[in-house]
Amino acid sequence: MEVDRVAKTFVDRSIFITGGSGFLGKVLIEKLLRVCPDVKKIYLLMRTKKGKDPKQRLFDMFSNILFDGLKATHGLDNLMNKFQVIGGDVTLPDMGISPEDRQILIEEVSIIYHCAATIRFDETLKKAVLLNTRGTKMMIKLAKECKQLAMLCHVSTAYCHLHEKHLLEKPYEPPANPHKIIKCVEWLDESVVDAMTDKILGSLPNTYAFTKALGEGLVVETMDELPSVILRPSIVIPIYRDPLPGWTDNINGPTGLLIGAGKGVIRTMYCDSDGYGDYLPVDIAVNCMLLATWNFIENKSVTISQFCSDRSRRIYNVTSSAEIKVSWNQVIEMGREIVTKKIPLNGVLWYPGGSMKNNRLYHNFCMIFYHFLPAIVLDALLFCLGYKPVMIRVHKRILKGFQVFEYYANNQWDFDNSNVQYLRTVINSREKAMYKIDAEDLDMMAYFENCIKAARIYILNEKEETLPAARRHMRIMWWVDKICKHIIMGILLYYVARYFYYMIYEEEFSLNIVEQAIEA
Repeated sequence: MEVDRVAKTFVDRSIFITGGSGFLGKVLIEKLLRVCPDVKKIYLLMRTKKGKDPKQRLFDMFSNILFDGLKATHGLDNLMNKFQVIGGDVTLPDMGISPEDRQILIEEVSIIYHCAATIRFDETLKKAVLLNTRGTKMMIKLAKECKQLAMLCHVSTAYCHLHEKHLLEKPYEPPANPHKIIKCVEWLDESVVDAMTDKILGSLPNTYAFTKALGEGLVVETMDELPSVILRPSIVIPIYRDPLPGWTDNINGPTGLLIGAGKGVIRTMYCDSDGYGDYLPVDIAVNCMLLATWNFIENKSVTISQFCSDRSRRIYNVTSSAEIKVSWNQVIEMGREIVTKKIPLNGVLWYPGGSMKNNRLYHNFCMIFYHFLPAIVLDALLFCLGYKPVMIRVHKRILKGFQVFEYYANNQWDFDNSNVQYLRTVINSREKAMYKIDAEDLDMMAYFENCIKAARIYILNEKEETLPAARRHMRIMWWVDKICKHIIMGILLYYVARYFYYMIYEEEFSLNIVEQAIEA
Protein backbone atom coordinates (compact mmCIF):
# COMPACT_ATOMS: atom_id res chain seq x y z
CA MET A 1 0.00 0.00 0.00
CA GLU A 2 1.34 3.41 -0.97
CA VAL A 3 2.26 5.81 1.83
CA ASP A 4 1.47 9.51 2.04
CA ARG A 5 5.05 10.76 2.36
CA VAL A 6 3.92 14.39 2.38
CA ALA A 7 1.92 13.98 5.59
CA LYS A 8 4.90 12.25 7.20
CA THR A 9 6.97 15.39 6.59
CA PHE A 10 4.78 17.30 9.06
CA VAL A 11 4.62 14.73 11.86
CA ASP A 12 5.66 16.32 15.18
CA ARG A 13 6.68 19.55 13.48
CA SER A 14 5.71 23.02 14.65
CA ILE A 15 4.62 25.44 11.93
CA PHE A 16 4.46 29.23 11.95
CA ILE A 17 1.98 30.89 9.59
CA THR A 18 1.44 34.56 8.79
CA GLY A 19 -1.64 35.62 6.84
CA GLY A 20 -3.54 32.65 8.23
CA SER A 21 -6.82 34.58 8.41
CA GLY A 22 -6.64 35.41 4.69
CA PHE A 23 -8.15 33.44 1.82
CA LEU A 24 -5.05 31.36 1.03
CA GLY A 25 -4.18 31.05 4.73
CA LYS A 26 -7.55 29.57 5.71
CA VAL A 27 -7.37 26.92 3.00
CA LEU A 28 -3.77 26.09 3.96
CA ILE A 29 -4.73 25.63 7.63
CA GLU A 30 -7.75 23.47 6.76
CA LYS A 31 -5.66 21.24 4.49
CA LEU A 32 -2.88 20.85 7.05
CA LEU A 33 -5.31 19.83 9.78
CA ARG A 34 -7.21 17.47 7.47
CA VAL A 35 -4.35 15.53 5.88
CA CYS A 36 -1.55 16.10 8.40
CA PRO A 37 -3.31 15.55 11.76
CA ASP A 38 -0.06 14.65 13.51
CA VAL A 39 1.38 18.14 13.17
CA LYS A 40 2.64 19.15 16.60
CA LYS A 41 1.61 22.80 16.75
CA ILE A 42 0.53 25.62 14.47
CA TYR A 43 1.61 29.09 15.59
CA LEU A 44 -0.59 31.71 13.96
CA LEU A 45 0.36 35.39 13.84
CA MET A 46 -2.77 37.50 14.32
CA ARG A 47 -3.44 41.10 15.27
CA THR A 48 -6.29 42.74 17.10
CA LYS A 49 -8.87 43.82 14.53
CA LYS A 50 -12.20 45.61 14.83
CA GLY A 51 -12.08 45.36 18.61
CA LYS A 52 -11.48 41.60 18.61
CA ASP A 53 -8.33 40.15 20.11
CA PRO A 54 -6.36 37.45 18.23
CA LYS A 55 -7.86 34.52 20.19
CA GLN A 56 -11.40 35.67 19.49
CA ARG A 57 -10.51 36.08 15.80
CA LEU A 58 -9.18 32.51 15.72
CA PHE A 59 -12.44 31.25 17.23
CA ASP A 60 -14.41 33.28 14.68
CA MET A 61 -12.31 31.85 11.86
CA PHE A 62 -13.26 28.32 12.86
CA SER A 63 -16.93 29.28 12.69
CA ASN A 64 -16.53 29.48 8.90
CA ILE A 65 -18.24 26.70 6.97
CA LEU A 66 -14.85 25.80 5.46
CA PHE A 67 -13.95 24.11 8.78
CA ASP A 68 -17.27 22.31 9.38
CA GLY A 69 -15.93 18.96 8.18
CA LEU A 70 -12.92 19.20 10.48
CA LYS A 71 -15.06 20.17 13.47
CA ALA A 72 -17.37 17.24 12.84
CA THR A 73 -14.41 14.84 12.67
CA HIS A 74 -12.11 16.15 15.38
CA GLY A 75 -14.18 18.50 17.51
CA LEU A 76 -13.59 22.22 17.92
CA ASP A 77 -11.70 21.88 21.22
CA ASN A 78 -9.20 19.43 19.74
CA LEU A 79 -8.65 21.72 16.76
CA MET A 80 -8.12 24.76 18.97
CA ASN A 81 -5.56 22.83 21.02
CA LYS A 82 -3.42 22.47 17.89
CA PHE A 83 -3.03 26.25 17.75
CA GLN A 84 -1.18 28.91 19.64
CA VAL A 85 -2.00 32.45 18.69
CA ILE A 86 0.97 34.80 18.47
CA GLY A 87 -0.15 38.38 18.92
CA GLY A 88 1.52 40.69 16.43
CA ASP A 89 1.30 42.70 13.25
CA VAL A 90 3.49 42.22 10.17
CA THR A 91 3.59 46.00 9.60
CA LEU A 92 5.30 46.61 12.96
CA PRO A 93 9.02 46.33 13.76
CA ASP A 94 9.86 42.69 14.52
CA MET A 95 6.24 42.00 13.50
CA GLY A 96 5.07 43.25 16.90
CA ILE A 97 5.89 39.88 18.51
CA SER A 98 6.66 39.94 22.24
CA PRO A 99 10.10 38.69 23.41
CA GLU A 100 8.42 35.71 25.13
CA ASP A 101 6.51 34.62 22.03
CA ARG A 102 9.55 35.21 19.85
CA GLN A 103 11.61 32.87 22.00
CA ILE A 104 8.96 30.16 21.67
CA LEU A 105 9.10 30.46 17.88
CA ILE A 106 12.90 30.37 17.89
CA GLU A 107 12.93 27.16 19.93
CA GLU A 108 10.01 25.31 18.41
CA VAL A 109 9.32 26.22 14.77
CA SER A 110 10.73 24.15 11.92
CA ILE A 111 8.51 25.26 8.98
CA ILE A 112 7.39 28.82 8.19
CA TYR A 113 4.71 29.85 5.69
CA HIS A 114 4.87 33.59 5.11
CA CYS A 115 1.55 34.38 3.41
CA ALA A 116 0.78 37.79 4.91
CA ALA A 117 0.43 40.56 2.33
CA THR A 118 -1.85 43.33 1.26
CA ILE A 119 -3.36 42.42 -2.10
CA ARG A 120 -4.95 45.85 -2.58
CA PHE A 121 -3.57 47.25 -5.82
CA ASP A 122 -4.42 50.80 -4.76
CA GLU A 123 -2.78 50.56 -1.32
CA THR A 124 -0.57 53.52 -0.43
CA LEU A 125 3.11 52.86 -1.05
CA LYS A 126 4.07 53.33 2.60
CA LYS A 127 1.56 50.75 3.86
CA ALA A 128 2.38 48.31 1.05
CA VAL A 129 6.13 48.55 1.74
CA LEU A 130 5.69 48.07 5.49
CA LEU A 131 3.56 44.96 4.99
CA ASN A 132 4.82 43.32 1.81
CA THR A 133 8.49 44.30 1.96
CA ARG A 134 9.57 45.19 5.49
CA GLY A 135 7.30 42.43 6.85
CA THR A 136 9.25 39.96 4.71
CA LYS A 137 12.53 41.39 5.99
CA MET A 138 11.34 40.94 9.58
CA MET A 139 10.32 37.36 8.81
CA ILE A 140 13.74 36.59 7.35
CA LYS A 141 15.35 38.02 10.49
CA LEU A 142 13.23 35.72 12.66
CA ALA A 143 13.85 32.69 10.42
CA LYS A 144 17.62 33.13 10.79
CA GLU A 145 17.21 32.76 14.57
CA CYS A 146 14.99 29.65 14.48
CA LYS A 147 17.07 26.75 15.78
CA GLN A 148 15.13 23.95 14.07
CA LEU A 149 14.23 25.65 10.79
CA ALA A 150 13.84 23.19 7.91
CA MET A 151 12.14 25.52 5.43
CA LEU A 152 10.83 29.06 4.98
CA CYS A 153 8.14 29.26 2.29
CA HIS A 154 7.61 32.79 1.00
CA VAL A 155 4.38 33.30 -0.98
CA SER A 156 5.10 35.80 -3.74
CA THR A 157 3.07 36.31 -6.93
CA ALA A 158 3.52 35.43 -10.60
CA TYR A 159 2.66 39.06 -11.39
CA CYS A 160 5.51 40.85 -9.63
CA HIS A 161 8.02 40.92 -12.51
CA LEU A 162 5.73 42.45 -15.09
CA HIS A 163 8.54 43.46 -17.46
CA GLU A 164 9.10 39.73 -18.08
CA LYS A 165 6.53 38.58 -20.62
CA HIS A 166 7.73 35.00 -20.14
CA LEU A 167 8.46 34.36 -16.47
CA LEU A 168 10.93 31.59 -15.70
CA GLU A 169 11.36 29.83 -12.38
CA LYS A 170 14.45 31.80 -11.47
CA PRO A 171 15.35 34.91 -9.45
CA TYR A 172 14.96 38.36 -11.02
CA GLU A 173 16.46 41.65 -9.99
CA PRO A 174 14.05 43.72 -7.86
CA PRO A 175 12.90 47.06 -9.35
CA ALA A 176 14.76 48.96 -6.62
CA ASN A 177 16.94 48.35 -3.60
CA PRO A 178 14.48 46.99 -1.02
CA HIS A 179 16.56 48.10 1.96
CA LYS A 180 16.70 51.70 0.73
CA ILE A 181 12.98 51.75 -0.05
CA ILE A 182 12.20 50.46 3.46
CA LYS A 183 14.35 53.18 5.05
CA CYS A 184 12.77 55.79 2.82
CA VAL A 185 9.18 55.02 3.84
CA GLU A 186 10.15 54.60 7.49
CA TRP A 187 11.57 58.12 7.64
CA LEU A 188 9.08 60.00 5.46
CA ASP A 189 5.48 60.95 6.18
CA GLU A 190 2.82 59.11 4.20
CA SER A 191 1.83 62.28 2.32
CA VAL A 192 5.42 62.76 1.14
CA VAL A 193 5.68 59.12 0.05
CA ASP A 194 2.36 59.48 -1.80
CA ALA A 195 3.74 62.46 -3.72
CA MET A 196 6.78 60.41 -4.75
CA THR A 197 4.91 57.18 -5.55
CA ASP A 198 4.60 57.52 -9.33
CA LYS A 199 8.29 58.32 -9.71
CA ILE A 200 9.30 55.42 -7.45
CA LEU A 201 7.06 52.89 -9.21
CA GLY A 202 8.37 53.82 -12.63
CA SER A 203 6.77 51.56 -15.25
CA LEU A 204 5.08 49.28 -12.69
CA PRO A 205 1.31 49.83 -12.55
CA ASN A 206 0.68 49.56 -8.80
CA THR A 207 2.21 49.32 -5.34
CA TYR A 208 1.31 45.63 -5.04
CA ALA A 209 3.54 44.45 -7.90
CA PHE A 210 6.35 46.78 -6.78
CA THR A 211 6.43 45.77 -3.12
CA LYS A 212 5.98 42.04 -3.79
CA ALA A 213 8.96 42.16 -6.17
CA LEU A 214 11.00 43.88 -3.44
CA GLY A 215 9.96 41.27 -0.88
CA GLU A 216 10.93 38.45 -3.20
CA GLY A 217 14.30 40.12 -3.75
CA LEU A 218 14.96 40.03 0.00
CA VAL A 219 14.33 36.28 0.11
CA VAL A 220 16.54 35.65 -2.93
CA GLU A 221 19.49 37.54 -1.46
CA THR A 222 19.43 35.31 1.66
CA MET A 223 18.93 31.94 -0.08
CA ASP A 224 22.53 30.93 0.63
CA GLU A 225 21.92 31.44 4.36
CA LEU A 226 18.35 30.17 4.71
CA PRO A 227 16.49 27.01 3.58
CA SER A 228 13.94 29.10 1.70
CA VAL A 229 11.51 28.46 -1.16
CA ILE A 230 9.53 31.01 -3.17
CA LEU A 231 6.07 30.21 -4.51
CA ARG A 232 4.59 32.46 -7.20
CA PRO A 233 0.85 31.75 -7.51
CA SER A 234 -1.05 33.60 -10.23
CA ILE A 235 -4.67 34.80 -9.89
CA VAL A 236 -5.92 32.76 -6.94
CA ILE A 237 -9.58 31.82 -7.38
CA PRO A 238 -12.13 29.69 -5.45
CA ILE A 239 -11.62 26.07 -4.41
CA TYR A 240 -11.67 23.52 -7.22
CA ARG A 241 -12.20 20.27 -5.28
CA ASP A 242 -11.47 20.04 -1.56
CA PRO A 243 -12.98 20.56 0.87
CA LEU A 244 -15.82 22.73 -0.50
CA PRO A 245 -15.96 23.22 -4.30
CA GLY A 246 -16.40 26.86 -5.27
CA TRP A 247 -15.83 28.27 -1.76
CA THR A 248 -14.23 31.69 -1.39
CA ASP A 249 -14.35 34.47 1.18
CA ASN A 250 -13.98 37.38 -1.25
CA ILE A 251 -15.16 38.66 -4.63
CA ASN A 252 -11.74 39.31 -6.15
CA GLY A 253 -10.93 38.15 -9.67
CA PRO A 254 -13.41 36.36 -11.95
CA THR A 255 -15.91 35.78 -9.10
CA GLY A 256 -16.51 39.51 -8.74
CA LEU A 257 -16.95 39.90 -12.49
CA LEU A 258 -19.44 37.03 -12.61
CA ILE A 259 -21.45 38.44 -9.69
CA GLY A 260 -21.47 41.96 -11.17
CA ALA A 261 -22.50 40.68 -14.60
CA GLY A 262 -25.00 38.24 -13.06
CA LYS A 263 -26.72 41.05 -11.18
CA GLY A 264 -26.99 43.02 -14.44
CA VAL A 265 -24.76 45.79 -13.07
CA ILE A 266 -21.64 45.27 -15.22
CA ARG A 267 -22.50 45.56 -18.91
CA THR A 268 -19.28 46.69 -20.53
CA MET A 269 -15.55 46.12 -20.05
CA TYR A 270 -12.56 47.42 -21.96
CA CYS A 271 -10.67 44.23 -22.64
CA ASP A 272 -9.10 42.09 -25.32
CA SER A 273 -11.76 39.40 -25.34
CA ASP A 274 -9.38 36.87 -26.89
CA GLY A 275 -6.76 37.45 -24.20
CA TYR A 276 -6.58 35.23 -21.14
CA GLY A 277 -5.68 35.43 -17.49
CA ASP A 278 -3.81 32.82 -15.50
CA TYR A 279 -6.24 31.43 -12.93
CA LEU A 280 -5.25 29.14 -10.07
CA PRO A 281 -7.76 27.47 -7.73
CA VAL A 282 -6.66 28.10 -4.16
CA ASP A 283 -6.60 24.40 -3.22
CA ILE A 284 -4.15 23.75 -6.09
CA ALA A 285 -1.91 26.50 -4.71
CA VAL A 286 -2.04 24.98 -1.21
CA ASN A 287 -1.34 21.48 -2.53
CA CYS A 288 1.71 22.83 -4.33
CA MET A 289 2.91 24.50 -1.12
CA LEU A 290 2.76 21.19 0.74
CA LEU A 291 4.40 19.21 -2.08
CA ALA A 292 7.18 21.79 -2.42
CA THR A 293 7.75 21.51 1.34
CA TRP A 294 8.04 17.73 1.15
CA ASN A 295 10.28 17.90 -1.92
CA PHE A 296 12.60 20.43 -0.30
CA ILE A 297 12.85 18.74 3.09
CA GLU A 298 12.41 15.03 2.47
CA ASN A 299 12.50 14.00 -1.19
CA LYS A 300 15.72 12.22 -2.08
CA SER A 301 16.70 13.45 -5.52
CA VAL A 302 18.98 11.20 -7.55
CA THR A 303 19.99 14.18 -9.66
CA ILE A 304 21.81 15.63 -6.67
CA SER A 305 22.63 12.79 -4.35
CA GLN A 306 20.80 9.78 -3.07
CA PHE A 307 21.56 10.96 0.47
CA CYS A 308 20.19 14.51 0.39
CA SER A 309 16.85 16.21 -0.23
CA ASP A 310 16.04 18.09 -3.41
CA ARG A 311 17.21 21.65 -2.82
CA SER A 312 17.82 22.52 -6.44
CA ARG A 313 14.24 23.72 -6.93
CA ARG A 314 13.79 26.90 -4.90
CA ILE A 315 11.25 28.83 -7.01
CA TYR A 316 7.88 27.55 -8.25
CA ASN A 317 5.60 29.36 -10.70
CA VAL A 318 2.28 28.00 -9.50
CA THR A 319 0.35 28.82 -12.65
CA SER A 320 -2.01 27.20 -15.14
CA SER A 321 -1.84 28.96 -18.51
CA ALA A 322 0.98 26.75 -19.82
CA GLU A 323 -1.65 23.99 -20.00
CA ILE A 324 -5.07 25.70 -19.93
CA LYS A 325 -5.92 28.98 -21.61
CA VAL A 326 -9.40 30.33 -20.87
CA SER A 327 -10.09 33.64 -22.61
CA TRP A 328 -11.86 36.51 -20.89
CA ASN A 329 -14.69 36.09 -23.37
CA GLN A 330 -15.07 32.41 -22.44
CA VAL A 331 -15.29 33.34 -18.77
CA ILE A 332 -18.06 35.85 -19.48
CA GLU A 333 -19.96 33.47 -21.79
CA MET A 334 -19.80 30.62 -19.28
CA GLY A 335 -20.89 33.00 -16.53
CA ARG A 336 -23.80 34.31 -18.60
CA GLU A 337 -24.94 30.74 -19.38
CA ILE A 338 -24.87 29.83 -15.67
CA VAL A 339 -26.54 32.92 -14.19
CA THR A 340 -29.30 33.11 -16.80
CA LYS A 341 -30.20 29.43 -17.15
CA LYS A 342 -28.91 27.49 -14.13
CA ILE A 343 -28.16 29.53 -11.01
CA PRO A 344 -29.60 33.06 -11.25
CA LEU A 345 -28.85 35.53 -8.48
CA ASN A 346 -31.48 37.27 -6.38
CA GLY A 347 -32.48 40.88 -6.97
CA VAL A 348 -31.15 41.10 -10.52
CA LEU A 349 -31.37 44.75 -11.63
CA TRP A 350 -31.43 43.94 -15.33
CA TYR A 351 -31.15 40.87 -17.52
CA PRO A 352 -27.43 39.95 -17.77
CA GLY A 353 -25.96 41.16 -21.02
CA GLY A 354 -23.37 43.50 -22.42
CA SER A 355 -19.98 42.61 -23.84
CA MET A 356 -16.26 43.30 -23.82
CA LYS A 357 -15.09 46.21 -25.94
CA ASN A 358 -11.80 46.45 -27.83
CA ASN A 359 -12.31 50.17 -28.42
CA ARG A 360 -11.92 52.45 -25.42
CA LEU A 361 -14.10 55.23 -26.85
CA TYR A 362 -16.94 52.78 -27.46
CA HIS A 363 -16.44 51.35 -23.95
CA ASN A 364 -16.58 54.83 -22.37
CA PHE A 365 -19.75 55.59 -24.32
CA CYS A 366 -21.34 52.37 -23.03
CA MET A 367 -20.15 53.14 -19.48
CA ILE A 368 -22.08 56.40 -19.57
CA PHE A 369 -25.28 55.00 -21.07
CA TYR A 370 -25.35 51.51 -19.52
CA HIS A 371 -23.73 52.14 -16.14
CA PHE A 372 -23.91 55.73 -14.92
CA LEU A 373 -27.17 57.01 -16.44
CA PRO A 374 -29.18 54.01 -15.14
CA ALA A 375 -27.41 54.43 -11.79
CA ILE A 376 -28.47 58.08 -11.60
CA VAL A 377 -32.08 57.13 -12.38
CA LEU A 378 -32.14 54.32 -9.81
CA ASP A 379 -30.52 56.51 -7.13
CA ALA A 380 -33.11 59.21 -7.81
CA LEU A 381 -35.90 56.65 -7.34
CA LEU A 382 -34.31 55.37 -4.14
CA PHE A 383 -34.01 58.92 -2.83
CA CYS A 384 -37.66 59.65 -3.63
CA LEU A 385 -38.70 56.46 -1.85
CA GLY A 386 -36.73 57.44 1.25
CA TYR A 387 -33.81 55.05 0.79
CA LYS A 388 -30.10 55.82 0.70
CA PRO A 389 -28.75 56.14 -2.89
CA VAL A 390 -26.12 53.44 -3.57
CA MET A 391 -25.80 52.82 -7.31
CA ILE A 392 -23.47 55.70 -8.14
CA ARG A 393 -21.17 54.60 -5.31
CA VAL A 394 -21.28 51.01 -6.62
CA HIS A 395 -20.35 52.10 -10.13
CA LYS A 396 -17.52 54.29 -8.86
CA ARG A 397 -16.08 51.19 -7.17
CA ILE A 398 -16.56 49.20 -10.37
CA LEU A 399 -14.78 51.94 -12.33
CA LYS A 400 -11.91 51.85 -9.84
CA GLY A 401 -11.72 48.06 -10.20
CA PHE A 402 -11.72 48.38 -13.99
CA GLN A 403 -8.68 50.65 -13.83
CA VAL A 404 -6.72 47.80 -12.22
CA PHE A 405 -8.32 45.04 -14.29
CA GLU A 406 -7.67 46.70 -17.64
CA TYR A 407 -3.88 46.67 -17.26
CA TYR A 408 -3.79 42.92 -16.63
CA ALA A 409 -6.57 42.08 -19.10
CA ASN A 410 -4.97 43.96 -21.98
CA ASN A 411 -1.44 42.67 -21.46
CA GLN A 412 -0.29 39.09 -21.80
CA TRP A 413 2.21 37.05 -19.77
CA ASP A 414 3.24 33.42 -20.02
CA PHE A 415 4.78 31.38 -17.24
CA ASP A 416 7.16 28.45 -17.20
CA ASN A 417 6.15 25.97 -14.47
CA SER A 418 8.69 23.18 -14.98
CA ASN A 419 9.29 22.72 -11.26
CA VAL A 420 5.58 22.28 -10.59
CA GLN A 421 5.37 19.77 -13.42
CA TYR A 422 8.39 17.99 -11.95
CA LEU A 423 6.52 17.51 -8.67
CA ARG A 424 3.88 15.53 -10.56
CA THR A 425 6.52 13.02 -11.64
CA VAL A 426 7.85 12.26 -8.15
CA ILE A 427 4.60 11.68 -6.24
CA ASN A 428 2.81 8.35 -6.02
CA SER A 429 -0.81 7.74 -7.00
CA ARG A 430 -2.10 8.28 -3.45
CA GLU A 431 -0.29 11.61 -3.15
CA LYS A 432 -1.48 12.58 -6.64
CA ALA A 433 -5.08 12.16 -5.51
CA MET A 434 -4.61 13.90 -2.15
CA TYR A 435 -2.47 16.80 -3.39
CA LYS A 436 -3.89 17.46 -6.83
CA ILE A 437 -1.81 19.88 -8.90
CA ASP A 438 -2.92 18.92 -12.41
CA ALA A 439 -6.00 19.59 -14.54
CA GLU A 440 -6.53 16.16 -16.04
CA ASP A 441 -10.27 16.02 -15.36
CA LEU A 442 -11.03 19.73 -15.24
CA ASP A 443 -14.53 20.76 -16.39
CA MET A 444 -14.46 24.55 -16.57
CA MET A 445 -18.24 24.94 -16.85
CA ALA A 446 -18.82 22.74 -13.78
CA TYR A 447 -16.11 24.63 -11.90
CA PHE A 448 -17.59 28.07 -12.59
CA GLU A 449 -21.03 26.71 -11.76
CA ASN A 450 -19.70 25.69 -8.34
CA CYS A 451 -18.08 29.12 -7.96
CA ILE A 452 -21.35 30.96 -8.62
CA LYS A 453 -23.35 28.58 -6.44
CA ALA A 454 -20.89 29.03 -3.55
CA ALA A 455 -20.73 32.82 -4.01
CA ARG A 456 -24.52 32.93 -4.01
CA ILE A 457 -24.69 31.09 -0.69
CA TYR A 458 -21.55 32.13 1.19
CA ILE A 459 -20.85 35.65 -0.13
CA LEU A 460 -24.30 37.00 -1.07
CA ASN A 461 -26.19 35.02 1.61
CA GLU A 462 -28.78 33.91 -0.95
CA LYS A 463 -30.14 30.57 0.27
CA GLU A 464 -30.83 27.67 -2.07
CA GLU A 465 -34.57 27.80 -1.40
CA THR A 466 -34.70 31.24 -3.09
CA LEU A 467 -33.64 29.77 -6.45
CA PRO A 468 -37.20 29.24 -7.82
CA ALA A 469 -38.07 32.88 -7.12
CA ALA A 470 -34.76 34.00 -8.68
CA ARG A 471 -35.55 31.99 -11.83
CA ARG A 472 -39.01 33.59 -12.08
CA HIS A 473 -37.47 37.03 -11.62
CA MET A 474 -34.88 36.26 -14.32
CA ARG A 475 -37.63 35.31 -16.79
CA ILE A 476 -39.45 38.56 -16.03
CA MET A 477 -36.22 40.55 -16.56
CA TRP A 478 -35.74 38.75 -19.88
CA TRP A 479 -39.12 40.03 -21.07
CA VAL A 480 -38.45 43.50 -19.64
CA ASP A 481 -35.10 43.57 -21.47
CA LYS A 482 -36.66 42.47 -24.78
CA ILE A 483 -39.64 44.86 -24.51
CA CYS A 484 -37.43 47.83 -23.63
CA LYS A 485 -35.04 47.06 -26.46
CA HIS A 486 -37.93 46.82 -28.93
CA ILE A 487 -39.44 50.06 -27.64
CA ILE A 488 -36.09 51.85 -27.94
CA MET A 489 -35.56 50.37 -31.39
CA GLY A 490 -39.06 51.43 -32.40
CA ILE A 491 -38.46 54.98 -31.19
CA LEU A 492 -35.17 55.16 -33.08
CA LEU A 493 -36.74 53.79 -36.25
CA TYR A 494 -39.61 56.27 -35.89
CA TYR A 495 -37.27 59.25 -35.68
CA VAL A 496 -35.05 57.94 -38.47
CA ALA A 497 -38.12 57.46 -40.70
CA ARG A 498 -39.41 60.87 -39.71
CA TYR A 499 -36.08 62.44 -40.53
CA PHE A 500 -35.96 60.89 -43.98
CA TYR A 501 -39.62 61.71 -44.58
CA TYR A 502 -38.98 65.41 -43.92
CA MET A 503 -35.81 65.30 -45.99
CA ILE A 504 -37.78 63.91 -48.96
CA TYR A 505 -40.75 66.26 -48.35
CA GLU A 506 -38.50 69.31 -48.13
CA GLU A 507 -36.69 68.23 -51.30
CA GLU A 508 -40.00 67.85 -53.20
CA PHE A 509 -41.19 71.19 -51.81
CA SER A 510 -37.98 72.88 -52.97
CA LEU A 511 -38.33 71.33 -56.45
CA ASN A 512 -41.89 72.60 -56.71
CA ILE A 513 -40.75 76.12 -55.81
CA VAL A 514 -38.00 75.97 -58.44
CA GLU A 515 -40.42 74.64 -61.10
CA GLN A 516 -42.94 77.37 -60.30
CA ALA A 517 -40.22 80.00 -60.56
CA ILE A 518 -39.09 78.70 -63.96
CA GLU A 519 -42.67 78.68 -65.29
CA ALA A 520 -43.19 82.22 -64.05
